[in-house]
Amino acid sequence: MTFEDLDLSNQLQYAIDDLGFDTPTPIQEQAFSVVRSGKDVVGIAQTGTGKTFAYMLPILRDLKFSKQQHPRILVLVPTRELVIQVVEQIEELSKYINTRVLGVYGGTNINTQKQAILQGQDVIVATPGRLYDLGLSNALKLKSIQKLVIDEVDVMLDLGFRFQLMNIFDILPEKRQNVLFSATMTEDVDDLIYDFFKNPEKISVAVSGTPLDNIEQVSYNIPNFFTKVNLLHHLLKDKENFHKVLIFVGFKRTADLLFKHLEEVFHDEMCVIHSNKTQNYRIRSIKQFDEGKNRILLATDVMARGLDFDNVSHVINFDTPDFPENYMHRIGRTGRAEKAGKTLLFSTEKEQDAKTAIEMLMHYEIPLLELPEEVAIATSLTEDERPKEDREQSRNRTALEYVPGPAFHEKSEKNSKTNQGGSYRREIAKKYKKPKTKGDKNYNKHHKKK
Repeated sequence: MTFEDLDLSNQLQYAIDDLGFDTPTPIQEQAFSVVRSGKDVVGIAQTGTGKTFAYMLPILRDLKFSKQQHPRILVLVPTRELVIQVVEQIEELSKYINTRVLGVYGGTNINTQKQAILQGQDVIVATPGRLYDLGLSNALKLKSIQKLVIDEVDVMLDLGFRFQLMNIFDILPEKRQNVLFSATMTEDVDDLIYDFFKNPEKISVAVSGTPLDNIEQVSYNIPNFFTKVNLLHHLLKDKENFHKVLIFVGFKRTADLLFKHLEEVFHDEMCVIHSNKTQNYRIRSIKQFDEGKNRILLATDVMARGLDFDNVSHVINFDTPDFPENYMHRIGRTGRAEKAGKTLLFSTEKEQDAKTAIEMLMHYEIPLLELPEEVAIATSLTEDERPKEDREQSRNRTALEYVPGPAFHEKSEKNSKTNQGGSYRREIAKKYKKPKTKGDKNYNKHHKKK
């Protein structure tokens, strides 16, 4: 099947042609007629399979021109970066259609977004928190919403957005089409569907956890953090093969520590994104990596979830994720649009159980490679890797690590007073000659005048 077989409008077909796409992905092909039918839809598909086009093509196909001020389509995504990306993709599809689209998210001036809403919009793409704030302030009227799309809903629930989603459902019109897309089907996602969807039609193009066939996976068993750093230095020197590399870590502090050690060599080639970075810094980092100005992007799981980068040569899992589904989301950043991709997994001894869980989920044993001879085995350990007793000593600042000064010093004269209870208060009263009664006060005034 080609896009021409999907009954697209001429304007949408022109936009698809400009983008250079010929064949829809399986999720795009299967979702098109179902979304157009107006039924509630649940789509399960891995990252990198074109879910945004899967729901926006049929929605834009039937979205008639209107001058009304209030939006008719609402798309919810978990992160600010995804808002920006989805807006860009809708604008690409709407190149020959007069469709007004606006992205709203936290971390920016809400009044600027209110002014943009007042100009009139057809499609709103939003994070749940900012959308709810705009809805409560009456700046954004949701009574005209005809279709609600919740993208990457499993991440949204992982991030604790269930409460905001419940509140948003309450202020949306009851008569609407619900479209939900997720990379995994979890119990939380299933509960959400049961509570708020009406006999949804389910589309699943891949069993959760099935690796994409066009991604080559390898792994290394590595003793510690700094040996992982040494291996990264060795691999990243090969700029021809590792020409666009996405490195995943599980935690912000790990990202900062790794960035510090890589920046010494690759400073002009690297950028980093995690939730402690400012919005402008994150957007700039993503743009520079996507455009090829930076060869290496270091990211945490949440920040890179759903982001669509072209031609990523390698995804490197610097640590082994505790949840095997996160590994699937990570490796889905490469091998997109049916192109070939490569992934590497670094695992310490403590991470072997997590690695086994990943392989069980995929029903696939990741090939194990030996460390190159050029890579030195580090003897230094991070604070987390050190034995528990060493960490306790460090926390308590023992004599081995900390030479203390005198334990105490003589108090200055003004601080050497002791608590003398009632007699102390009497001494103060005597010093300042404060009267005890009103009568004393009058007496003092009378004698002062004399």
